[in-house]
Amino acid sequence: MALPNTNIIRALSSRNYRFFFTGQGISLIGTWMQSIAMSWLVYRLTGSTLLLGVVGFAGQIPSFVFAPIAGVLADRWNRRHILIGTQALAMIQAFITAGLTLTGVITVWHLIVLSIFLGLVNSFDIPARQSLVVLMVEKKEDLPNAIALNSFLFNGARLVGPTIAGILIALLGEGMCFLINAVSYIAVIIALLAMKINIGKREEQGSNIFRQLKEGISYAYNSGSIRTILFLSATFSIVGMPYTVLIPVIARDVLYGGADTYGFLITASGIGAVIGALYLAVRKSVEGLGNLLPVALGVFGLGLAALSQSRVFWISLPLMLLTGFGMMIQMASNNTILQTIVDDDKRGRVMSLYTMSFLGMAPFGSLLAGALASRIGAPGTIMWGGISCLLAAVLFAGKVSIIKGEIIRQTGKTTYKTGSL
Repeated sequence: MALPNTNIIRALSSRNYRFFFTGQGISLIGTWMQSIAMSWLVYRLTGSTLLLGVVGFAGQIPSFVFAPIAGVLADRWNRRHILIGTQALAMIQAFITAGLTLTGVITVWHLIVLSIFLGLVNSFDIPARQSLVVLMVEKKEDLPNAIALNSFLFNGARLVGPTIAGILIALLGEGMCFLINAVSYIAVIIALLAMKINIGKREEQGSNIFRQLKEGISYAYNSGSIRTILFLSATFSIVGMPYTVLIPVIARDVLYGGADTYGFLITASGIGAVIGALYLAVRKSVEGLGNLLPVALGVFGLGLAALSQSRVFWISLPLMLLTGFGMMIQMASNNTILQTIVDDDKRGRVMSLYTMSFLGMAPFGSLLAGALASRIGAPGTIMWGGISCLLAAVLFAGKVSIIKGEIIRQTGKTTYKTGSL
């Protein structure tokens, strides 16, 4: 089945990527439903902003600890097999969470343990997933478009999932969201099983795993653009992204709404992210992408600062859209530049370091945000994050030339069709 070779959907002409795109699209809706339900359930059970931060920390800290090793394994093992295993384990976690919630025995300690387990699974899933995309597309020039479609898919699900979750929580409770997420994993597992992928040459199984890890870290550190992007990503995760764990507080205690209000706020952020993803997807060249990094971080910071001062739902919605737009441009530009310049044989390790810098640093930000919110309130904490992002944008503006210079060296001044993730 041949699909039009347009700038937007050309990667879908690859059979393996079509399977992945379809299965992942279904599963991601369930993933977003579970994420919304988890935060709402924690706050409903405890009323504690600190415990919101603790649960966020529990779900993300495994990425900080295990992602580097997971990246080495992604370069050594069959990445498709890794994903089948991680998706099956995530499905089991969702079924257990659903069972405990629907039977009414769930406690915050259950949620902490289950979050740690899912975080451990994700620490192996994400590097393998990001480095497998290159093997799914039949033409190498379609890789950036595949990354762009991944971004659109993720944020499209972010529009649908929270809205459905908000309605279901209000009508049937959080347990139904967990159950639907568990069932949704079946789609992506079927898609992975249906793929026929030529794995190619892998790393020597007998070679020392820690030597390979050191090699990957050295490779990333010695690349000026990779080192800068990883540092920028870590900063963004610590001071910017923790606002997401406080949105339930904003929805209930600042805007005086319910689960539906929470879902609409997250959906608005998703709309902004989709707009950002589409903007990056239609870009024809990597040229100028580095310039977007500090700009996007600044837009995100402004959105957070303004959101912290809003007390009106209809004002908060467009501000959430703005933060979603800035967040997506920031994350997508980071990921696209990395995928453009990294060597294929080190892709798993570099993407694991990216996972560590983004998801691995996020738990420290979540814990910090929860602690700050318990002292100065959620609006004050979000304001602090916005101002910090603005300052970081100013500091990183001076690093743009380093990124641009290495892109030119790595691509040989070739016009490179690019997208985003």
